[in-house]
Formats: sequence, structure tokens, C-alpha cells
Amino acid sequence: MLLCMASNQQTRPGIGELAKDSARGRIGVVMGDIGGRVQIRPIRGGKEWDAIPDNVVALSAREELSARLAVKNGNSQVGL
Repeated sequence: MLLCMASNQQTRPGIGELAKDSARGRIGVVMGDIGGRVQIRPIRGGKEWDAIPDNVVALSAREELSARLAVKNGNSQVGL
């Protein structure tokens, strides 16, 4: 028997996955959750911020590709 999720049902990203804080419009990597908040770190590193769990959503395929490409492009500029 094949089970399918409803197309509008989303799962919250897990630790180490890319996620979007929809309240701030920022994308980062989920680092964990403490005190009822999700901690997210910018993709290129830096200081984590706390997000309300309901505002943390998985990226669309387009958002994820764009974020990963931005990191690659940034990394290619380092040695110049």
C-alpha cells in the first residue's frame, strides 16, 4: 500500500538542513532547538538567531538551489 502526504503538508526541517525563517525572510542551517525556539545559523557561518518554530519552513527547490549556488559563487571569489 502506498501512502502519500498531502501536497500542502510540510515537515519542519531537521538539524543540519537548510530552512527559511519566514518571519525574517532569512535562510540558514537548523542547528537545534532550545527553550521552544529553533536556532538557525547563516549558511556561510556567523551568529545564530532564534526563530519561532511555526515560522521555520523547508525551502522550495528554487530557494535551495539559489542558496547553494550563492555559497558556491561566494567560495569561488575567496582566492581572487
